Amino acid sequence: MSAGFRLNDDQQAILDAADQYAREQLHPLAQRMDDEEWWPDAEFRALGKAGYLGITTPAELGGANLDLFSSGLVCQAMARWNYALSLSWIAHENLCMNNILRNGSPEQVEKWVPGLCDGSLIGCLGLTEPGAGSDALGSMATTAVRDGDHYVLNGRKLYITNGPVADLCLLYAKTDLSKGAHGITAFVVDMHSEGVTVAQKMIKMGFRGSQTAELAFDDCRVPVENVIGKENEGVKCVMSGLDLERATISPICVGMAERALDLSVAHAKERKQFGEPIANFQMIQSRLADMVALVETMKVYNYYALAALNDLAPGEGGRGPVHKIAATSVMYCANALNEVLDHASQIHGGVAYIWETEINRLYRGIKLLEIGAGTTEVRKMIIAEELLKG
Repeated sequence: MSAGFRLNDDQQAILDAADQYAREQLHPLAQRMDDEEWWPDAEFRALGKAGYLGITTPAELGGANLDLFSSGLVCQAMARWNYALSLSWIAHENLCMNNILRNGSPEQVEKWVPGLCDGSLIGCLGLTEPGAGSDALGSMATTAVRDGDHYVLNGRKLYITNGPVADLCLLYAKTDLSKGAHGITAFVVDMHSEGVTVAQKMIKMGFRGSQTAELAFDDCRVPVENVIGKENEGVKCVMSGLDLERATISPICVGMAERALDLSVAHAKERKQFGEPIANFQMIQSRLADMVALVETMKVYNYYALAALNDLAPGEGGRGPVHKIAATSVMYCANALNEVLDHASQIHGGVAYIWETEINRLYRGIKLLEIGAGTTEVRKMIIAEELLKG
């Protein structure tokens, strides 16, 4: 990224191309997704052919051979036009595919990553459980017991994005109960395996259409060769992945904020009261000015965080400056988005309170971004802990 946190020409071209694709191909899906909790399976898989799956994957594996920063730009553009689909994309692209790419053996990468790039496979991440949310590692109850050439998985995973539609799950389970967080192992689980079921598909307030589920694993046998990394060392994959997840969820906030600002400007120009557009009223102008300041600072810190984590080595993360930066990015962007959408809703007035309007759909999405990938409170704990180490 060039001086002043401006995108260079190549980065701007990536953002503009993704914006055009999302506006033309993904925006028309958004209303039905929200109305019906509908999943656009063909359209999601078509992202592979269009070059929008496998952004960080080498070309020889079917990817775009770009970097994490570019992945964030694609997410930002998608979120402007269909934020629910952008979340499913992040779960597939970053939480599943990129983690396998970074932490898997060459044989594992060759086996699964090309399918995740061409859209023939859809991925998800299995971490959160009914009793393990903010304390996802310490309270994890899902177990994997070695039985010859397999592990036998038993447990539940909750709030799993892409859970009902995924072909593969990058799943974490306890393999040594005596070691706590250091007894966790990462597995790739074929979601079509015997013993894997969707216990419930969850109906949400926001991000509707992005499929969310509780997954059940009952005596599910997973081959030993599906272990990512080493037994009992899954925490390395988890912590590095969580920092990358936070950095790449921030662009969802940015894209949603940009769209809310555009809608608000358009509404302020079109809506007339007392014989003139409400854009002429100083209190409306004040809200628009506050929105601009928030959107621009969101972008700057988001780009800073993406740049800081762009070259994060496999197994790194979960500590140090990048840990703090990733947490700060998603905390600030989510909090700022909340303010932006509050301004936008007030500008839209009664329109914003109507379920089927786009501004209402955006407003219903904010709360997930203050909870997912570590709640605002957890983010503050991370920031403070790293700050006080010095």
